[in-house]
Amino acid sequence: MAAQFGRRLRRGATTTAVAAVAVAALAASQGPGAVLASNGSGGEPTAGSAPSDDGAPTGNSPYYYTDLPPLNTPNKPGSSTNLPVTGSAESGIPASVLAAYKKAEQSLADTDAACRLPWQLLAAIGKVESGQARGGRVDANGTTFSPILGPVLDGRGFAMIKDTDNGAYDGDPTNDRAVGPMQFIPSTWETWGQDGNDDGRKDPNNIYDAALAAGRYLCAGSRDLAVAADLDRAVLSYNHSNEYLRTVRSWFEYYRRGTHEVPDGTGAVPPDLGGSTHSDPDPGPSTSPSPNPSGSTKPDPKPSKPGGGSSTPTPTPTPTPGPSRTLGVVENAGTGKLTATAGGAFSERIKARAKNVLGGALAKVSVTFTVTGDTDARFEGGKSTVTLLTGADGTVTAPVLQAGEKTGGFTVRASATGRSLPAVPYTATVTARQADAIVRTDDKALTAAPGEEFADTVVVKATYKDAVASGVAVTATMITDGDTPAENDKGPYFKDADGATVRTLTGLRTGADGTLELPRLYADDTAGTFKLRLTTEGGATVVIELTVEAPAAPAA
Repeated sequence: MAAQFGRRLRRGATTTAVAAVAVAALAASQGPGAVLASNGSGGEPTAGSAPSDDGAPTGNSPYYYTDLPPLNTPNKPGSSTNLPVTGSAESGIPASVLAAYKKAEQSLADTDAACRLPWQLLAAIGKVESGQARGGRVDANGTTFSPILGPVLDGRGFAMIKDTDNGAYDGDPTNDRAVGPMQFIPSTWETWGQDGNDDGRKDPNNIYDAALAAGRYLCAGSRDLAVAADLDRAVLSYNHSNEYLRTVRSWFEYYRRGTHEVPDGTGAVPPDLGGSTHSDPDPGPSTSPSPNPSGSTKPDPKPSKPGGGSSTPTPTPTPTPGPSRTLGVVENAGTGKLTATAGGAFSERIKARAKNVLGGALAKVSVTFTVTGDTDARFEGGKSTVTLLTGADGTVTAPVLQAGEKTGGFTVRASATGRSLPAVPYTATVTARQADAIVRTDDKALTAAPGEEFADTVVVKATYKDAVASGVAVTATMITDGDTPAENDKGPYFKDADGATVRTLTGLRTGADGTLELPRLYADDTAGTFKLRLTTEGGATVVIELTVEAPAAPAA
């Protein structure tokens, strides 16, 4: 008979015993790797190590679904897992969710084949963490209709994890909360987040993104998940709790024996979710792939007291927000033309506005600004992405955008953090540094004998609107006389790195003080007066005379 699936915290020895029996029953007909890796004495499973640079993704919270799979397994051992859309919602996996798990498995097979990640492990964790994204309540892109948030991790019954994202993902600027169908803590999502559905975004509320991120986390290091001990270590790295491992293992074996696809939104929803789409403390798990900042490991929660409730409090969901608090759109709030000279700051700052579904301003909405395209332009502090909250008038202004040295166009996008709403594109352009004047810094005569080197070098200074013009591109060319000068093939010349003769130099730039010293000039055997033309980006030009003549004969 099928077990009711609801959120239950660890209840002590009884739950542990039932879990052990269920795992044993499910594993009985499986091959190697189907049973928990023992510590060698028949006791608790061996606790594996988490990735070296992260703690437990979930913050080792005891808050997760502990109910076990139905005792009547989907079908007999060895049969296909690609079963028709039949059977109970309890044993079925919503279509988009199942597709996300299988897509993640394929992606890892292509990029980390040695890990041998089975999609059924992702399905087991997804079941324990969020009831398969609330029974598959996702849109066509795989994004949950509203965020799935775990309880506030404030140390009261759960781990203490101070805010790491300024509320960008979880809406809480004080403490972190686990986010999405695979329940990532924000700081870990920043490290492990993936774009699993190829839409250019990494969204913890998207089942494709979250499943791929969870897969990469589980495969960290040199784990081979076909080996029982490595699989146990991977699960324990997600949440360091032996009960968590047993529960995930039982669902893993259940799904390995067979499952079937059900339509999105028709999967089993834990009773305490009640089909709700609220975006506040969703009784979704607090177990989320995020390192535990303290690096400590929390012990399993204590058994409930005889005759009393659990020793761990259960958060109370808040009501579904009304239209006045439901985000409808993020739009351009009047940003003007975005242009800057290379190396300079954009004079216009990017501004966005959040509105509710009724068209009113919406405060405290997390908006992420992202620089995209082939550019080295960055926000203050060298950041390509910044996340800020809207003010009382619904608007938010991005930091000053600083142009790099790459010229051309690029795009900045403003999007509601963690939402599937369309992003707002802002087109920006970086133009080359310019000069409107260039002159020699001295008036020495530049002369050389045929076949000799010029004794003095050419030094020029560029300015723009009477100010120093640094980093301006300059082209130097030996030119012919006439109304339409061309490159002169006779007279003075430069040498390239191989010592070959060149009469046009490109790629020259003025220094921080606006000056440029040209390479050495050489004379060929042709005597006469020649012209060297220097032209800057912006059109400023100076023509310098060079004289090649034999030295005067000494007096008799």
